[in-house]
Amino acid sequence: MEYALVVRWLVMFAALWAVGLPLAARLFRRLPGHGAGFTLPLSLVVVTLPVYYVGHLSFGPATMLVGVVALVAASAASGLDLTALRSGDVRLAADLDIDRRAVAEAAVVFAIAFLFAVGLRALDPSVHAGGGEKFLDFGLLQSLSRAAVLPPEDMWFAGEPVRYYYGGHLVSILLAWLTGTEPEFAYNLALAGFFGFLVAAAFELGRSISVATGANGRLGGVLAAFFVGFASNLVTAGRFVLLALPDGVQRPIAEAVAERSRYSVSKILASAADFSYWDASRVIPGTINEFPLFAWLNGDLHAHMMGTPFLLLAAGLAFAYFRTPEDAVGERRLLVGVIAVVGALQVVVDTWSFPSIFGVLFLAMVFAPTRPSTLVPGRERLRALTDRTPVSREVTRLVGTTAVVGLAGVVALVLASPFLLGSVAGGGSTRTIEILTPDQRTGFGALVLVHGAFLAAFALHYATRLGPRRILPVVAGLTAVAIVAVIHSFAALALVVPFVVVGWVILRRSDDPRFDTVLVVAGAGLVMLVEVVFVNEQAGPGRMNTVFKTYMQVWVLWGCAMGPVLAGLVRDTADVSNLSLPNTTFHIRGEAVRALGIVVVVALVASTSVYAGLAVSDHTQTPRQETTLDATAFATWYHSDEATAITWLDENVDGNPTMLTAPGTEWSDTVDDKREYVMYAWRGNPESSLTGVPTVAGWAHEVGYRGPEAYYNRVRDVDAMYVGDESTRTRLIREYDVQYVWVGPGERARYGEIETDVPWLTPVHRSGSVVVYEVEEARLP
Repeated sequence: MEYALVVRWLVMFAALWAVGLPLAARLFRRLPGHGAGFTLPLSLVVVTLPVYYVGHLSFGPATMLVGVVALVAASAASGLDLTALRSGDVRLAADLDIDRRAVAEAAVVFAIAFLFAVGLRALDPSVHAGGGEKFLDFGLLQSLSRAAVLPPEDMWFAGEPVRYYYGGHLVSILLAWLTGTEPEFAYNLALAGFFGFLVAAAFELGRSISVATGANGRLGGVLAAFFVGFASNLVTAGRFVLLALPDGVQRPIAEAVAERSRYSVSKILASAADFSYWDASRVIPGTINEFPLFAWLNGDLHAHMMGTPFLLLAAGLAFAYFRTPEDAVGERRLLVGVIAVVGALQVVVDTWSFPSIFGVLFLAMVFAPTRPSTLVPGRERLRALTDRTPVSREVTRLVGTTAVVGLAGVVALVLASPFLLGSVAGGGSTRTIEILTPDQRTGFGALVLVHGAFLAAFALHYATRLGPRRILPVVAGLTAVAIVAVIHSFAALALVVPFVVVGWVILRRSDDPRFDTVLVVAGAGLVMLVEVVFVNEQAGPGRMNTVFKTYMQVWVLWGCAMGPVLAGLVRDTADVSNLSLPNTTFHIRGEAVRALGIVVVVALVASTSVYAGLAVSDHTQTPRQETTLDATAFATWYHSDEATAITWLDENVDGNPTMLTAPGTEWSDTVDDKREYVMYAWRGNPESSLTGVPTVAGWAHEVGYRGPEAYYNRVRDVDAMYVGDESTRTRLIREYDVQYVWVGPGERARYGEIETDVPWLTPVHRSGSVVVYEVEEARLP
């Protein structure tokens, strides 16, 4: 175990935190805690964006200094008294307030989350090809480490830039350079770092909202951190509840669930001894339903994970706007502008969550006590024209919010234009927006299993906000909606839409709107959206990728809301003397209400903790060779015949020379008339994925990035370069500027005997079952 590296990364995080604190304190000055837990993702935004822009001219460890200087300058401008500085007096601004206790609490939460994730990864550090996108993620990290300019060259499509959002991997390689860490160790340390960023940001948002609503800040923060980083859906707990029922009841229920889910009856009725961490992430048929604990246990360094801290950073900035008084126009404009900057980076990190940033901003502006129209010039005249009736005020609020948020989104897109016009534009892949048919919609059971804990807590939250007098009409209306939903097989209409509609009414009619309700509405809107439309693309069949990428955003938004919602429930029940319904004799004693509040919180925590206990325990007991953070050590453990050659390639070949390897098509026909699965298997381009040295045609993921024609044309050319006639081989070798030819088990399985005894190929490395040849360009006929 590389303890010294862990300490080095902790020191680096502490330095980034210390330098970024004045900037965070300035932007979050209206929030309790002054944004201490948002400091690291905020610092990384300031460091990464300048490096990203300069990197299009020149990229490398030296470029990183541009970002460090930018962070120091931004923090100095935020923390110093600029008026005094002009006269040569260097001192801190009088209005700068850094809450040391809040910083200490957030730092402890970050350290616990970071070290927890480090421990998980040290037990299973491998970037193996199966069960995820680790070959893609590590390949992107290695490609960035080799790149001289941005965007990096695609390790699976030599000669072309990557067509994938690589911003999170860019952040990771910058952290690696800041600490002098090799990519094979930086992979797992960066993964743990992103988990720490996420959990600390959730703690900060949960704590701030809780304090703002009069609840216990620490309780709200800890609950938010738990539900974001350590809780799971109800699948595992539900299975054990089912197993506790009589035998005659278990099987009928299991059969009914199996008909509407991805589970077999035997899997549903499996005991704890047959537990698999994987099952809870595949609930809704045809989709992936990940949550953070599963994702970090699985160990991909993937965009939908790395984007979550920046989504919560934007939510925190939106909350700061929500809390800023109307007369502080410049401060509110600054917050909107910073959200636009965060959104620009998010385009490169995780394009899927870019709209969510501005969706949360939209809701924050609509429901904030301040009027969005006050952000524009001529606001007093505009107010005189639009404040005449309640309807005109509401219309003005919606139109003004749309205009401001739209402008901020345009600014973000302009700032992200190098990525949008470079890594995204062009290509032959197609994406269309399609409407779900009734048979594609998620059923009641699946929605409850995935979101049930959140829905139960938020229903109680809404009930307390509505009060006894308004709750009965709402229940009657929801009952009617539920009947319609059942008739039309539209479960989300009954389970999710009410949280949007009722939440909207509560927020607009309340004299004291709460931001936790804003987060509930935001998450419910996302769930509802993916029950209506989906992006049809080649990255996954049907709505798979849409639900996959969106549900992670829903989880972190709702997880953050759970903290203040449950902390508020504990506070509210503690203050109740007796609970009565109007015009009835029904009442509950105060002691019972207080006990009920605690029982609800304990039940929600316990039911969502079952998975964590089993999954982490199972993870710690998995057989392993050694405890290490080396992501590539598994190659030596399990693929020693090829590992030496991969290491030689990584250490001795600089830059981005084009390498010829067998293509990573989904399936490959072998010379002995067998079909082998290549993608998500070791056979699928380990030499390029583990080194970043680009190959002509790697994984068939490229079909989703560039279209089938571009990819399979290359596959045919690769086949011809290995077993075609001499003139075709040499012509294509020149055309693709191939400098190395890899001949290993994958190539022999696909092609059989490969003619290498030619004047223009020189063996430069032999080990195990691999020979690497260098192309002598001068000797090509």
